Amino acid sequence: MVYDLELNSVGKTYPDGTVAVSDFDLQVEKGEFVAFLGPSGCGKSTTLRMIAGFEDITNGDVMMMGQNVTHLPPEKRPTSMIFQNYALFPHMSVRENVAFGLDVKGMPKVEKNRKVDRILDMFDLEQFADRKADMLSGGQRQRIALARGLVVEPEILLLDEPLGALDANLRRIIQNELKLLQRELGITFIFVTHAQSEALGLSDRVVVMSNGVVEQVSSPKDLYRRPNTPFVADFIGSNTLIEGTPKGASSAGFGLIDTPYGVLKGVGKGDETMAVVPAEAFRISPQGTPDEISLSGTLSSRQLIGSVGHLKVRLDQGGDDVSVEISADRDDVRALVPGAPVTLGVDPTSITLIHT
Repeated sequence: MVYDLELNSVGKTYPDGTVAVSDFDLQVEKGEFVAFLGPSGCGKSTTLRMIAGFEDITNGDVMMMGQNVTHLPPEKRPTSMIFQNYALFPHMSVRENVAFGLDVKGMPKVEKNRKVDRILDMFDLEQFADRKADMLSGGQRQRIALARGLVVEPEILLLDEPLGALDANLRRIIQNELKLLQRELGITFIFVTHAQSEALGLSDRVVVMSNGVVEQVSSPKDLYRRPNTPFVADFIGSNTLIEGTPKGASSAGFGLIDTPYGVLKGVGKGDETMAVVPAEAFRISPQGTPDEISLSGTLSSRQLIGSVGHLKVRLDQGGDDVSVEISADRDDVRALVPGAPVTLGVDPTSITLIHT
């Protein structure tokens, strides 16, 4: 199969020996929306720049549509890149900014104008065409950057935290527009972000990185429900991580792990050493309520935000604090006060067992 983008053991090591990216492998199909997610300094932007050709590769190969582009300059690759700061030219008009990539390609004026007019219309920018880019709002400048990136009709659009400078409301609006645009055009998007909500809400697959290493590549649903590593379990969502020793598998096919809170069972083979429990998987009830898996403790804090209750429970064994997310509309939840003894029940199908 020929992929739009294929990274084969791609790595970047700086002259001082610092490893920025280590043996990155990835295959991206045509029209996929893939997000690179991770904390600052994890290597996601460096990887994007290597794909674009702005950063030299120490080892490995970058393939696009079956062609090895590892040593091609950026302008020879079928990509276009959008930066967090938009990288617009303040002395140029909106039209001139959008047309810049076509000018670099030496496109004839008539064809260039036709393409620019069409993309300005698509982004509702025609009325601003003759204004200087720095006279417009953040949302308008974001649309200009997108228009400039797409007018050259790239096979792959690379986006390096393009929404980071926008306020929360505008960010949500542009997120929705971005996803609709990607579906409409069918272009492959590679999107770098440190915001979990963007990665999980926009992409078809998410690549989670830490210290230059790929921790997991999954659909947003699988990434959230079934983390593969302690880093992902701690980084994505709000999970409780409980270490223990393997106890094999149950007759029902669940893995078993012996923990300070007793033997827990969850989705695994039975040779894992950590149980991951999402905050929303806990059921909370007065202490002593029976459940298949029960943990007893004391409510230490309660915060109700809209329809969601964010609770902290201090477990009796070991004194660890556990995060619980539950419907705030329940009368029994609203009646709970800090200091109340409670029982946390968990469905074992919600528990993921992983290796530490």
